[in-house]
Amino acid sequence: MTRVLLVDDEESLRLALKTHLRKQGHEVLAVGGADEAIAAMEKEPAEYVVTDVRMPGGRSGLELLLELRRRWPATAVLVMSAYGSNEDALAAIKAGAQDYLTKPFAPSDLAFMLRKAQEREALRRENRELRAAVARDHKFDQLVARSEPMKAMFATIARVATFKTTVLINGETGVGKELVARSLHLRSPRAAKPFIAVNCGNFHENLIESELFGHKKGSFTDANADKRGLFEEADGGTLFLDEIGDLPLGLQVKLLRTLQESTIRRVGENIDRKIDVRVVAASLRDLTKEAKANRFREDLLFRLNVLTLVIPPLRARKEDIPLLVDHFVGRFNERLGTEITGVDPQAMRLLCDYPWPGNVRELEHAMERAMVLCEGTALQPHDFEGKIREPSDPIAAELEKGNYSIKKTTRTIEEILIRRALEKTKGNRTRAAELLEISHRALLYKIKEFGIT
Repeated sequence: MTRVLLVDDEESLRLALKTHLRKQGHEVLAVGGADEAIAAMEKEPAEYVVTDVRMPGGRSGLELLLELRRRWPATAVLVMSAYGSNEDALAAIKAGAQDYLTKPFAPSDLAFMLRKAQEREALRRENRELRAAVARDHKFDQLVARSEPMKAMFATIARVATFKTTVLINGETGVGKELVARSLHLRSPRAAKPFIAVNCGNFHENLIESELFGHKKGSFTDANADKRGLFEEADGGTLFLDEIGDLPLGLQVKLLRTLQESTIRRVGENIDRKIDVRVVAASLRDLTKEAKANRFREDLLFRLNVLTLVIPPLRARKEDIPLLVDHFVGRFNERLGTEITGVDPQAMRLLCDYPWPGNVRELEHAMERAMVLCEGTALQPHDFEGKIREPSDPIAAELEKGNYSIKKTTRTIEEILIRRALEKTKGNRTRAAELLEISHRALLYKIKEFGIT
């Protein structure tokens, strides 16, 4: 039985709708204003709220809608608006209402709208279940992928996680090096102990030693008390040293000694302290080249490089992009309270064609931005930034697809130029045609041909 909360200041309408919906098998509570509705929701939340947009005195239906979306995001809100006030109804839709009815209407119209809302919710539930099933099949801890290189890396992680072996992770910015390190930790016997991550490039050379190894009170200015370093904090667990190539050469010697002897010495002390820490390191740089250039100690590289995991960039595993997009849709729907059901096929093609220099992190940020801006239930091309919609080098993009056709490549460049001209002129087609040096009629034809809105 569906629980419905009716909110309207007209008592006769409330009674008529309540009677009809109860005959349809719904459990219905009817109240006369927004404050009563909030009180009813606090007592027992309804699955659906049907509210008038304009109610005299107190909060309006739109204010009620915003409160409901904030506090009860799982509740579907339907709005009623008087004839001639469609602007109010459209504002409510933009604020998150599922549907609206224009007064006057028959009670059966509302019953029909509720059935549609229930069908949409059933579809969303089915989508969530399918998404969860796909995630289970292609999720490895917090990592999501279906490509062969990533699946091979997952298998390696599973094999080596139980050992204390030092691991070096290589990969570009944003590929998920820390997630791989966390996965190694979570699948190891150390999972119940601390996992501590530190970016070696975030600290001044004079502070990183104290941060890693700790210090004794009075050992330097501002050392007002004894301090445990991150190695001690991670005792029994895992220490992830990101961007280890930024570690000063002098400190690399101390790190090598720690890895070899499993001891640390705090700054200003003469005693060694025994530790049990697994070190996982990562670098954006090629440490072999750094060692040859004498910017990284070769002996430390040998000690770190017992096992190397290389995370391929996102542009090299494009089959993972739809899976990641789906993953982020589910995550941000939950976090933002949005109800995005998917991605338009053209938008998905754009996402798969874009090279993602910032890798998975850039895709994540792009998805969050698009879902905040999206006014419908499916992400469209215009919800994404211009750099994603248009390849920076259209010819290179076509060649990468294996397309050497002059005709097809020319069409791609034409479309990009037309879109940019329209953006520059804020949609003024006459001015855009002048910039493009074509006739207004030719521009209208091209706009229709390329499906530009």
